[in-house]
Amino acid sequence: MAAVTFTISISISSFTPRRPQPPFLTHLANHSFSKTQILGTSKRTALLPYTTTSCQVSASSTVGAPNEGAEIGSSGLVGANDLLIVGPGVLGRLVAQKWHEEHPGCQVYGQTATTDHHDELTNLGINPSLKGATLTHEFPYVIFCAPPSRSSNYAGDVRQAALSWNGEGSFLFTSSSAPYDCDNNGQCDEDTPIVPIGRSPKTDVLLKAEAVVLEFGGCVVRLAGLYKEDRGAHVYWLKKGTVEARPDHILNLLHYEDAASLSVAILKKKLRGRIFLGCDNHPLSRQEVMDLVAKSGKFSKTFEGFTGTSVPLGKKLNNSRTREEIGWEPKYHSFAHFLGISE
Repeated sequence: MAAVTFTISISISSFTPRRPQPPFLTHLANHSFSKTQILGTSKRTALLPYTTTSCQVSASSTVGAPNEGAEIGSSGLVGANDLLIVGPGVLGRLVAQKWHEEHPGCQVYGQTATTDHHDELTNLGINPSLKGATLTHEFPYVIFCAPPSRSSNYAGDVRQAALSWNGEGSFLFTSSSAPYDCDNNGQCDEDTPIVPIGRSPKTDVLLKAEAVVLEFGGCVVRLAGLYKEDRGAHVYWLKKGTVEARPDHILNLLHYEDAASLSVAILKKKLRGRIFLGCDNHPLSRQEVMDLVAKSGKFSKTFEGFTGTSVPLGKKLNNSRTREEIGWEPKYHSFAHFLGISE
């Protein structure tokens, strides 16, 4: 019987343990999340990331090249550009697509709450896993796209995602612009103060999740209302026909594709402890949104109107600083641009 020889050679350089970050509790107590210059590193002192790592496994042939990395047991090798997406829904799948385009040969993993769409994810080149399953490895890039609506412990879920990050690359949490404390249709940007903890359960959930991300040295992108042709506020209102809401309430929008491209651009920057804002810089009132829908001729249903008069109003988002720092511009500069209507 012929003998089979397996040879494994591993070279590691700059093997440096991560130092713990000072406690983040003071920052949370002061609710001081509006500043973008928040720097930090992970508190997980048990993790020992590598600055550079190479691994070759040979058994009559060599496995490696573009997707080399540390061994992760029976699942293969973690590559330097591999990405874990927690919540690979509409936004997460677009992130996966763009990440694959920019990092050929990488592996993209998707963690879901159920197995309902695992076949779809596999067909899209996303390796699916179930929430709660034990991960035997960590990833250089992690993005959390899951909404809080299906979670009983959102901050805890975000913490589990953070523990899946190896401290290299980037960890990004996709949040909402809701925490900005502005409800009079006024101007709002990255430095606008946030809603104090305790005022609103909705914003409390987001801010506590953001706090976990910043504690680990990750970044946050607060996104405006996401849409595409068959998804978004305009689709919901068309289905309703008549909506009891103020027509002059200002909305801020961002196409799903642009949210994905901004997320990928932030991930690639490998920044730490920062808060960014995602919007198209063309705020519209609810009525203006539906007027554009009617003008476009792209929708068969007819919207009857808004009937509400109650406050609060909205806010007018501007993310010029995010665009300048990240070097990003949206594909669809406005809702009208997306619909093919001149402004």
